[in-house]
Amino acid sequence: MSKLVMLQGGQSTPYDLTADEVFLGRNPDCGIQLPSNMVSRRHARVFKEGDKVLIEDLGSGNGTFVNGTKIESSTVLEHEARIKLGPILLRFESDHATPAPSAAVSAAVSAVAAAAQTGEFALDISSGEDDESTIMGAAENVGGFGMLDVQPEAKLKAVIDISRSLAGTVDVVEILPRILDTLFEIFPHADRGSILLKDLETGKMIPTAQKHRREDEDATVRLSRTILNKVLEDKAGILSADAANDDRFDASESISNLTIRSMMCVPLLSLNGEPMGVISIDTQNPLNQFKKEDLDLLLAVAGQAALSYESARLLVTYMQKQKQDSEMQIAMAVQRALLPEELPQVEGYEFFASYDSAQAVGGDYYDVIVLDDDKVCLSFGDVAGKGVPGALIMSRISSVVQNTMRFCQNVGDAIATINDMMCVNMAEGRFVTYVLAIVDTKTHEMTLVNAGHMSPMIRKADGSVEEFDEDTIGLPIGVMEDYPYEVVSRKIGPGETIVLFTDGVDEAMDPEGELYTLQRLRAFVENGPASTTEMGETLLADVRKHANGRPQNDDITIMTFGRNPA
Repeated sequence: MSKLVMLQGGQSTPYDLTADEVFLGRNPDCGIQLPSNMVSRRHARVFKEGDKVLIEDLGSGNGTFVNGTKIESSTVLEHEARIKLGPILLRFESDHATPAPSAAVSAAVSAVAAAAQTGEFALDISSGEDDESTIMGAAENVGGFGMLDVQPEAKLKAVIDISRSLAGTVDVVEILPRILDTLFEIFPHADRGSILLKDLETGKMIPTAQKHRREDEDATVRLSRTILNKVLEDKAGILSADAANDDRFDASESISNLTIRSMMCVPLLSLNGEPMGVISIDTQNPLNQFKKEDLDLLLAVAGQAALSYESARLLVTYMQKQKQDSEMQIAMAVQRALLPEELPQVEGYEFFASYDSAQAVGGDYYDVIVLDDDKVCLSFGDVAGKGVPGALIMSRISSVVQNTMRFCQNVGDAIATINDMMCVNMAEGRFVTYVLAIVDTKTHEMTLVNAGHMSPMIRKADGSVEEFDEDTIGLPIGVMEDYPYEVVSRKIGPGETIVLFTDGVDEAMDPEGELYTLQRLRAFVENGPASTTEMGETLLADVRKHANGRPQNDDITIMTFGRNPA
């Protein structure tokens, strides 16, 4: 049964989705009540459409986010989708989650199909109610190579022949015609042959290779739909012999119309034993009809052919993955270059920052810019979303902040410029929660603007923790032009440390799905070391300890800065 799991206070609370719809919100009559003033009374609705589960926002004040993206309409929930309503985080767990097909494998099959369309392929798949009566024999595909104890010498020779023919071929487009060429050598009385592959997205059988022996005859390969379906369902080879002239098959109109003298159709089985296509060959010579032993031989050849095709397809997948990994390594190096190589050395102050992305690249961001001899700018943000989309926006805000702070040293004016520039051509549903601060290291005055981010935690010299009022938090960057952000000022006292963090810290999960939580973070800051650098390093270590080996589900970025004790 599908369910929503609420992750709050270090606890995981599951809610089974038994009804066709359930409302989420602050109101007690909601099916899932969310205890937060930042959640609307009726915030969102989760409902079912067939096998799909969808979520829609009900005009809430703070919006509904799925995997970091604000939704504007009904959105299908995929397995393990992360849902955020105000400060409340939920995880969707589907009861029939299935892994998506590899994009590279899909691309390989598409390439084969595209190549097939450019050829003059002629395939006629007819159907009839009585087609099964035309089947003269069937053979199971035992282990992908048929029963090797039947005709072992012939099968071994055929497997060797197909292996030699396909040796060194890694092009999935080229390998299929070679299979047919070899089959025509193994079966010299074959007149026509075709290979059909299953499209991974639509499930339809697509003709991808075709061969006929005589140019002057009809090149159309005719195949019974009933036989095709039986081959795929039973994963067995089918032999249909002399259907056109045998009185026993008068009831099968479709086969008679096909005028097939003798035909064999066998499945191509993938490495996991599922049909990924079929091979069909036929002969119109009534004196050389295919026999049961021919079907056994074809099954053996098809097993090796399927293995060769799968190997080539997996190699294509591997090569594409290698290329993607190489490109991602370059992207990671480029993104890392956007972060400061070293933090400033300012007398009386200490700075620390760490950045760990959940993927090769991420959407978290920080920067420390020395404005003049006395002032230091601290820029810290979290892009909605992670991976490549988040990294692209991260690179953009990095550039905008650098250019803005070069000419503007007033926090209020700077945040207005940064927001307006990020609003221009901002991708729909993308934004940046952001904190911009300027510290005067002579007067120890800190001016700060919070654009939708969690409040920084200030650890005082006596160990108590202070946070800024929620009323001072404005909209995230990139949401609304000309938004009037509020500037707050505060003196940094001796021995005080300011801790900035992204939600990858408080939402870090352990193997049981329990969150690190803001409460644990506050307690750690309150009882943590007085040294700014030690605070950042030990906080990161504590988050890793909590995760206990579970992979990150979000980017983790921490920045600490503070004034040394008097």
